[in-house]
Amino acid sequence: MQIYKTIAETREALAGEALKNKIGFVPTMGALHKGHLSLVERCHSESDLTVVSIYVNPTQFGPQEDLNHYPRNLEKDIDLLRNYHVDIVFTPDDVQMYPEGYCTWVQVEGLSDILCGASRPGHFRGVATIVLKLMHIVNPKLMFMGMKDYQQIIVLEKMIEDLNLETKIVRCPIVREPDGLAMSSRNSYLTPDERQRATCLIKALKNAQKMVNEGHLDSSILISEAENIIKQSDGRIDYIKIVDGSTLQELPEVRSGSRMMLAVYIGNTRLIDNIELLP
Repeated sequence: MQIYKTIAETREALAGEALKNKIGFVPTMGALHKGHLSLVERCHSESDLTVVSIYVNPTQFGPQEDLNHYPRNLEKDIDLLRNYHVDIVFTPDDVQMYPEGYCTWVQVEGLSDILCGASRPGHFRGVATIVLKLMHIVNPKLMFMGMKDYQQIIVLEKMIEDLNLETKIVRCPIVREPDGLAMSSRNSYLTPDERQRATCLIKALKNAQKMVNEGHLDSSILISEAENIIKQSDGRIDYIKIVDGSTLQELPEVRSGSRMMLAVYIGNTRLIDNIELLP
């Protein structure tokens, strides 16, 4: 496993590889957990060359968000990756990715200002910009991303389509704790009591899925039931929406491909999750 800190040395190491090998790429912000590692395993199984980036991207955090407190442990992350057949780890700093005078941004309009984008203005501009930059550096054929960040996948797939890029996103299932909580680096913020209460997210989602299977398709009723479950655990709701799985547009009634998506504060920690309600 080779570790590179600069764009130049990463590009040099990958020069010509895309012509003879299928490069797989897993972009991360570090604080790696089993969810990330499942992406790396999938990448290794479907690619000839596995590349992982570790970079906490400042431009996707708002002024009042947790950039300064976001968990970082690069040494531990690299030790974990040594056991997962990773060929290259790219660990740039802010000077590499956003040199002085940087002023170019990628904006996927429409998809970026709803759901999480409504609560976190500029978030998806930062996400789209950094991922496009990383894609140009790594030149992957496949990019592996977890479906917990479902809106992020939709935004990036649209960017790839609109800019005629050749990378394909491989959607990977959400990895969950035994009690159903979606794995997230931010779970480390939760106190023991908050950690227990955080299971209300998956309980609300599973209950909605069960109601749909029983024939209840009215979105307002399903959302109301989900709100009740969240509030019983003292969760503070950012949003609960039922949307089209392709366009993210809100739906008054569940139909094929519908997803329930939610963002909830447990204490001061904002958690997201989603589930397909009807295949």
